[in-house]
Amino acid sequence: MTLIAYLHRLANMQGSLTNLKAAVLKAISHPTRLQLLEILSGGEKCVCELVAEIGGGNPTISKHLSILRNAGIVSDRREGVKIYYKLEVPCILNFMDCITAVIRSKAERELATLKQLGAGK
Repeated sequence: MTLIAYLHRLANMQGSLTNLKAAVLKAISHPTRLQLLEILSGGEKCVCELVAEIGGGNPTISKHLSILRNAGIVSDRREGVKIYYKLEVPCILNFMDCITAVIRSKAERELATLKQLGAGK
């Protein structure tokens, strides 16, 4: 089976490719998961390192990592008692840059509107 055929089959099972995309977006739509992606942009990390950087408990961080793994965004490997995570598809960071550009653009438009309102007084 080719990759394209598999994607079509998966999309048919899930409803549509749009639904698959929405599932990935849903997986990253939590502040802690976004923070995990930013940390993992620096390379593979052990769960213990992620917990130390973010705070909170190991079970909470593990649950967030599980959601990201199930969405295909990160992968894990076990080394002894430690579990290491890495970004499976680092291009997700390009999307994060795009989100930052949207936020910046919106802020610039709002600032311009405020300046126009202030100039009209």
